[in-house]
Amino acid sequence: MLTPVIRRTFWPRGVTPMLQVSGQRDRISAISCITLSPRQHRPGLYFELLPTNENAKAEHVVAFLKELKKSLPRFTVVWDQHRIHSRAGLVKEFLAANPSVVAEDFPGYVPELNPDEGVWGYTKYGRLANFAPENADELRERVDAELRDLKRRAYFLYRFIDHTNLPLQL
Repeated sequence: MLTPVIRRTFWPRGVTPMLQVSGQRDRISAISCITLSPRQHRPGLYFELLPTNENAKAEHVVAFLKELKKSLPRFTVVWDQHRIHSRAGLVKEFLAANPSVVAEDFPGYVPELNPDEGVWGYTKYGRLANFAPENADELRERVDAELRDLKRRAYFLYRFIDHTNLPLQL
C-alpha cells in the first residue's frame, strides 16, 4: 500500500521522524512462490505484480500457474486453503487439464508453514519499512526491484524454507 509500514528507526532519541505520505490509498497485490529443485536443491522465486488496486482472482492464479509451467514442466504447488486456490472452478479446470501440476493444501491457517510468507515478511516489514512512495508506480518499481534482488539471494530463500521446519532435504 502507499501508506508505509512504520518500524523503528535509528533516528535520534526524542526526535519524532516525519514521513510524508501522498494520502492516496492505492495498493498493489502480488502472487509469488518459492520453488525448490528436487535434484539440485536450488531455490527459486517467481512472482507477478498485479495491476494497481486489483485483488488476486482465480484468473490471476491460473495465469501465474501457466507462466510457471513454462519454466517448470512438472511441479507440486502447496498453498493455503484460500478460495481462489484449488477451490475455484477456473483453477480446478486448469489442474484437471494439467496433470503435471499437482496441488496440495496446507492445513487451515498456518502461515508459519508457508515459506512464501517469509518473502513477504522480509520484503514488506524489512526492506520496505518506512518507505512512503508518492504513487503506485513508484511502489511497483521498488517492490519489483526488491523481489528481483531477493530472487538472486538463494541464502534468504533457503532460510525462508528452513524456518518452516517442513521435513525437506536442503
